[in-house]
Amino acid sequence: MRENATSSSARPPVVRLDRVARVYRSGAIEVPAVRDISLDIPGGVFGVIAGPSGSGKTTLLNMIGCIDKPDSGRVEVQGQDVGLLADDALSDFRARHIGFVFQSFNLIPVLSAFENVEYPLLLIGVPAAERRRRTLEILDAVGLSAQAGRRPDELSGGQKQRVAIARALVKEPALVLADEPTANLDSVTGAAIVATMRRMQAACATSFVFSTHDARLLAEADLTFSIADGMLVP
Repeated sequence: MRENATSSSARPPVVRLDRVARVYRSGAIEVPAVRDISLDIPGGVFGVIAGPSGSGKTTLLNMIGCIDKPDSGRVEVQGQDVGLLADDALSDFRARHIGFVFQSFNLIPVLSAFENVEYPLLLIGVPAAERRRRTLEILDAVGLSAQAGRRPDELSGGQKQRVAIARALVKEPALVLADEPTANLDSVTGAAIVATMRRMQAACATSFVFSTHDARLLAEADLTFSIADGMLVP
């Protein structure tokens, strides 16, 4: 684990993992993906989980994001032990408190940029006028006001990723998780996306946690956790 000179350790954790493990099974074969990991991620940080392909970083991110469940150990987000939540309550918790940015964007192709960003607010029952205000505000913040009416196939890769960032932030979550968010972008566009995410993290006081091996994200991180063979390494 590495922290920059401005320590975040005094802040209460937005994520706490206690001896978390995850094993994938195929018939009689067991493949440990995450092994006995404990860590705290303070609130309001730009954090990175770094490691090579197959190291377990995506599995770890999915457990933090309540997409996957550990076989053992405890995951807490915003002080909530998510393992105690029933499926419906877990889905509602994830929808309200966690935003996601994916390397493949995961935009809905038949919806405009505006509608893609607005969609999470529909899911949690935000009134129409408030949805419109927040959607337009966040699209402006990521520099996409002029593209609000365009569908994903009318946008560049960098524009699609900025829509995904806006969609993740529009519900004002405590935590945004991003799995290799620059992997499908060229170097110039990737650098611009890193700068956008850094700016939005500071503006929204939201914790960003990435899985990556991108040197640009590693250089920007407030806090870095390195993982290899499913274990944290110095």
